[in-house]
Formats: sequence, structure tokens, C-alpha cells
Amino acid sequence: MARKVYTDEFKDQAARLVIVEGRSFKDVAKSLGVDQSSLRHWVRMAKASGVRPSDTTLAATDPARRIRDLEAQVRRLEMEREILKKAAAYFARENLGGQP
Repeated sequence: MARKVYTDEFKDQAARLVIVEGRSFKDVAKSLGVDQSSLRHWVRMAKASGVRPSDTTLAATDPARRIRDLEAQVRRLEMEREILKKAAAYFARENLGGQP
């Protein structure tokens, strides 16, 4: 089986889903179709380069906080969608015999 190759941007965005958004390794790995051990490595590398969690991972206790949390969730879902679109385009080019 051929080894999958991911761009640095893909790795960084995947790691940010864990670090910044507070999602679990299992959840992110499953949603992106990557191995958890690879994701853990990407997160370690991102943390070493200075990526830190944000306050949006804390539980909402008031309506304004709830709105901020939902806005953060929308940003996260939009980022996921972009990652998946890029991955789909990459694999489509690969399957058509084009250059990545």
C-alpha cells in the first residue's frame, strides 16, 4: 500500500483542530481520515512551534459566551471543510495521474 503524503498546511490545520479547538485526537483523525499516531505527531510538532489552546475550548456559562463558542465551532467546521476539499482535490489529481 502506498504511503499517504499530506501537505504541511494540512498537517498544521489538523493539529490546530486538536490544540486550538479542543477536539479529541480520535474525533479529528476519524473526520479527516488520518491515522491517530500521525495526528499526535503533528500536534507535538505544532506545540513545539508555539501553537496554544484558546479560551473557546472552555464551557459556555452565559449567552454571550455561548455565541462565541458557536462562532468558533462555525470557524472550525469551515476549516474542516476546506481541509477535506483540498484532500479530495489532491487525491483526485493523484488518481487521474496528474502531479500533486
